[in-house]
Amino acid sequence: MMRGHTKAVGNIMLLVTAIIWGLSFVAQSEAMDYMEPLTFQAARSFVGSAVLIPLILINRRTRKKYHAVGQPERPARKKLLFAGTACGVVMFAAAMLQQYGIALGTSGGKAGFITATYILLVPLFGLFRGKKLPVRVWICVLAALGGLYLLCITGGFSFAPSDGIVLLGAVFWALHILVIDHLAPGLDGVQISCIQFFVSGVLAAVGMFFFESPSWQQILDGWVTILYVGVLSSGVGYTLQILGQQRTDPAIASLLMSFESVFAVLGGIVVMHQIPTGREWVGCALMFAAIICAQLPEKARKES
Repeated sequence: MMRGHTKAVGNIMLLVTAIIWGLSFVAQSEAMDYMEPLTFQAARSFVGSAVLIPLILINRRTRKKYHAVGQPERPARKKLLFAGTACGVVMFAAAMLQQYGIALGTSGGKAGFITATYILLVPLFGLFRGKKLPVRVWICVLAALGGLYLLCITGGFSFAPSDGIVLLGAVFWALHILVIDHLAPGLDGVQISCIQFFVSGVLAAVGMFFFESPSWQQILDGWVTILYVGVLSSGVGYTLQILGQQRTDPAIASLLMSFESVFAVLGGIVVMHQIPTGREWVGCALMFAAIICAQLPEKARKES
């Protein structure tokens, strides 16, 4: 019973993550009007890391007060630092490949669909680690992928070199999920998230000075988008991803997080008054059905 409750809490965290990410697409798109990709990535990552520091300090003080917990031992600190660094490097690679693929010509809708193929890549990579999934979950993954196609691809589908860059980014997003699944259990998820954003920010800042022409004016002009994405999408969203994944299977986690595409459509309705087509509504419904089906307990499914 306790295990089921823990899994439900993890799934709720991942669903909230999908909502936050979906509603952040508008802000991320607007940010490109003020600055280049690496500049934006560096700024949002440092903001995401900074907003988590007070949370870490409060949590540490609370633990000391009520549980008399001291500083973690050196091996534990090394493990935490390694996990956060690994997550940060993989996340930076995934985000930059996706952003540059879009900059080179891949449309936002197609990029969303190609990126979401991580819901298929995660269980495929899991096979190499000896993690087998029920046939039902595989069917749900394929159904969700079909829903994403209807949701994201409005015309014919062709494959350009820029699409290959976005697909490589999807591989790294899948690896990011698997790295969290492998390294995060038993560690402080908030601290891992803080470290990963700092590492990602440093890598982006180095690239920013080599390949872009950043200025403080760009940061000041786009401060609203940086703050919104840095605090919500980065600080809150990715932290909830780590905490949620510590409580559920990575394949189910990838399905839940792919629901961000549905919330991006809903966000477009609310913020930009974009009315979805019938095809897009069918895609949303197919994804919703696939995710609900994947959550059904095996026993309940057999009884029904």
